[in-house]
Amino acid sequence: MTVTASHERPLIALAMGDPAGISPELTARLASDPQVNAAVRLVIIGDRRVFDQGARTAGLTPELTATTLEALDGDTCEGVAFIDLGHLDPQEIEQGKPVLAGGEFCSRNFNEALQLAHEGRVEAVCFTPFNKQAMRYANPGYDDEISFVARAIGFKGKAREFNILDNIWNARVTSHIPLAKVAESLNPAAILEELALTDQCLRQSGIESPRIAVAGLNPHAGDGGNFGSEEEEIIAPAVEQAAERGIQAVGPFPADTVFLRAPREGYHAVLTMYHDQGQIAMKLMGFDSGVTMLGGFPFPVCTPAHGTAYDIAGRGIADIGASRQALLLAARMSVAARERAAA
Repeated sequence: MTVTASHERPLIALAMGDPAGISPELTARLASDPQVNAAVRLVIIGDRRVFDQGARTAGLTPELTATTLEALDGDTCEGVAFIDLGHLDPQEIEQGKPVLAGGEFCSRNFNEALQLAHEGRVEAVCFTPFNKQAMRYANPGYDDEISFVARAIGFKGKAREFNILDNIWNARVTSHIPLAKVAESLNPAAILEELALTDQCLRQSGIESPRIAVAGLNPHAGDGGNFGSEEEEIIAPAVEQAAERGIQAVGPFPADTVFLRAPREGYHAVLTMYHDQGQIAMKLMGFDSGVTMLGGFPFPVCTPAHGTAYDIAGRGIADIGASRQALLLAARMSVAARERAAA
């Protein structure tokens, strides 16, 4: 069964995240959130016992419709559906600690959500936060969610993590590598590839004419070669090649001011050269509302940019701002995909 466009609200699978952190509470809050329910038909995948524990923490009693992986019908699913895999007793989990059982719980939930999207039975996938250590316990060699998604659906193309806050996207050329390897990993082709993917994902989110500001690598964007040559020899040529392809990219700009420049000058995204160059700026700008989107896959995959917050697990104070924004972004991208398919 493939989801049809007969429903205005897209059908989105929400995989429950790490049970030792705030993910169960966040999931319950999302299920009860009027803004989410007005925009999305939600299918939660996890264990009902873990969900109920999160609901008690949040002081909520969400209305759920029980279904199964096999019985899920996107054409009749209207309320919040719950697929209970029955695979984790919350009494086995100590809050605030990454454990194998937690990683196995997340992995199963996420994989089932991805399969539903891969089969066209839901339009996007979201998940509440995972803990990478717990995920590595369950998946030796685990790098990140991008590689997990690629393996799960047999994807061979190019995908990348984007961080999004309000109307500013952060893309990056290198990601989870040591800082010592960043400079040697940069070349015009790699930068051009990221600019093309960023332009593509911005358009898929509904932005018709994306503008991308490109950060330099060195202090003051190299200061004309005084502090490094990467800007002149690698980054600027890539920006020029992007312009020749019709991509509206400008730079390189000094990294310490590019995030101030972007909103003032109407840029939709900032391409940084390495992970923390953009992450520090984005999280300072809005830690509780930032979203991570895995772009390049056949369907949107979104999650809050923050982590599992073990320090406040079980206290009933988790903020759903970023998780809500992740679902709303996935909804916008799903609707935009429908419109492209219908054009």
